[in-house]
Amino acid sequence: MSLDKPYKDVPGTTIFDAEQSRLGYHLNQFCMSLMKAANRERFKANERAYLDEWPMTEDQKQAVLARDLNRCISLGGNIYFLAKIGATDGKSFQYMAATMTGMSQEAYAKMMLNGGRSPEGNRYIGEQPATQKKEGA
Repeated sequence: MSLDKPYKDVPGTTIFDAEQSRLGYHLNQFCMSLMKAANRERFKANERAYLDEWPMTEDQKQAVLARDLNRCISLGGNIYFLAKIGATDGKSFQYMAATMTGMSQEAYAKMMLNGGRSPEGNRYIGEQPATQKKEGA
């Protein structure tokens, strides 16, 4: 189903495009349901039962239960929708972003305050310096 997309070669990055949107439609709708207090309470009371009300894939449900946001994103989740899960858990967006990087919240905050991640190794393959292209070829 995937067309040749030049942005697919960004290391460690999932681009939320139309294909991802279709893949994660029900996952993202579940997240939006958490905007209502009654739904948050139902979810917190029995997460699996609430998830089973949604036509999500088993992989999507397991990713939510594990709070594996990187997996949720690879399965079509959009971070702005997934943030509702963190809010339901009483977690900040900074905390969620830190878990996605494998860093502590403090280390993540420090990195961001110091300008974020280095672009080295995080560019399109076509944007790599010529010496890196030759080495990797």
